[in-house]
Amino acid sequence: MGLLSFILGLAGCDQQRISELEEGVATEADVRARFGEPEKIWDARDMASLPMPGAAAEPGARTLEYNRQPAGQVNYMITIAPDGKMSALRQVLAPQNFAKVLPGMSMEQVRKMLGKPMKVTTYALKRETHYDWRYLNPPSTAMIFTVVFDADLRVLRTGSVDEESVNPRR
Repeated sequence: MGLLSFILGLAGCDQQRISELEEGVATEADVRARFGEPEKIWDARDMASLPMPGAAAEPGARTLEYNRQPAGQVNYMITIAPDGKMSALRQVLAPQNFAKVLPGMSMEQVRKMLGKPMKVTTYALKRETHYDWRYLNPPSTAMIFTVVFDADLRVLRTGSVDEESVNPRR
């Protein structure tokens, strides 16, 4: 019960932080004041290899990754334009983004798209690595999205399951 309260509180805090930021107005300092230090910072060259990278690939742009895994169900990518202003704030753990993860993509590309996973599991005998992310399928179904990588760290397949089927409540 305490974990559930924490998760709901975290989601509420994020929504307030997001509402305080306006694209084209908020600065990187404003973002950091509300979200803290990012998990990772990606520069425009890093993001250019993604499908439809948008503002994140603009020369001089930087994308700040704010991870809410493993307890949360969201990951944020906040793009700072070359002028130092926030140009995009995206919650990336969503079915429309999962559909962009295609066989053959590199592990690094997937990480840039979805942020740090909640769990990484290596299956040595199968020569596979699984990345798992928790997310919320609208309106309120807790799910787990999995990307399976081969020995060369390329996407083999993806899939989603209801979190309840993996972690049943007792």
